[in-house]
Amino acid sequence: MANLQFNALRKSFGETEILHGIDLEIQDGEFVVFVGPSGCGKSTLLRCIAGLEEISSGELFIGGQRMNEVPPSKRGIAMVFQSYALYPHMTVAENMAFGLKLAGLPKAEIQAAVLRAAKILQIEPLLDRRPKALSGGQRQRVAIGRAIVRKPGVFLFDEPLSNLDAGLRVQMRVELARLHRDLATTMVYVTHDQVEAMTLANRIVVINQGRIEQVGSPLELYHRPANRFVAGFIGSPKMNFLACTLVSAAEAGATVRLEDGTLLPAGADARGLAEGTPLTLGIRPERLIAGTAAEEGTARTSVLVAEHLGDTVFLYVQLPGSAGQLTVKSQPETPLRTGDETHLRFPAKHCLLFGPDDRTLPRIP
Repeated sequence: MANLQFNALRKSFGETEILHGIDLEIQDGEFVVFVGPSGCGKSTLLRCIAGLEEISSGELFIGGQRMNEVPPSKRGIAMVFQSYALYPHMTVAENMAFGLKLAGLPKAEIQAAVLRAAKILQIEPLLDRRPKALSGGQRQRVAIGRAIVRKPGVFLFDEPLSNLDAGLRVQMRVELARLHRDLATTMVYVTHDQVEAMTLANRIVVINQGRIEQVGSPLELYHRPANRFVAGFIGSPKMNFLACTLVSAAEAGATVRLEDGTLLPAGADARGLAEGTPLTLGIRPERLIAGTAAEEGTARTSVLVAEHLGDTVFLYVQLPGSAGQLTVKSQPETPLRTGDETHLRFPAKHCLLFGPDDRTLPRIP
């Protein structure tokens, strides 16, 4: 068993508290991704798991064993860092075997472990090369192989793909997903890239300013965000937000007024709020519909910029009286171009409403 459990875990540096009472359970064999903006505490939490940072208060359990005072080498974990940290004078095989040699394992056992890891990662032809003769993606595979040979109960990844170019990042995401499937081992992965989080995770832990905002599957967070922060962080392009005020609330949904006076229906339950309450309407770019016909419940605007990318068109518009731009993800056959007038339709079932506290109002089934 290699499940992890955090009970009210806190971490402070001097008088500055970085992690504010983390409560979380990660099941054996899960691929969990910690995601959040830079400085939110996700890497600090990972380092607490690894034993590289001392826990200020609270408890950490791995496999049911309390780990607060257990040294890193005894925790049954292996960590892959952002930098490859390979020894340049050693071959790939020697780099992968180094930790096992220090542990005093027999030579035959070390060789078998290295060959097994190399086969899993498809780097068998590279075993005699030195790091300078490898590409970035190959070096990262070697760093992962160095972790695999230890047969850890938990793999920790600290932004391992951030040094790679866009093409290699896509390739390595596929490799990591395959690796998790083949090894069936608990993996905890830290990134600020929500695309990595969405494509790799069984569950995502969204962290903001040292606190967990929401935990759930990628699609759960995408379709049912708990608050405005999660809604804006998960999804690419990010969700559109518009200031509005509540006009009416009923069992079937709410009606809100945008800053330009447009009245829009929203599939949210706002019956606990007073008329005139300031709210925020959220809708994803692919749910907005841009057309040329003026209809009831549409907002008139013009296209500031139209980006035609072949299979997709992104339209950037701004409603009268609104402070921010909206992004519309449209189809390649759209006739709209930069400077064209358009009317935006906001389907009620795809409109989220966020209250004055930025919490998501309940959606109408």
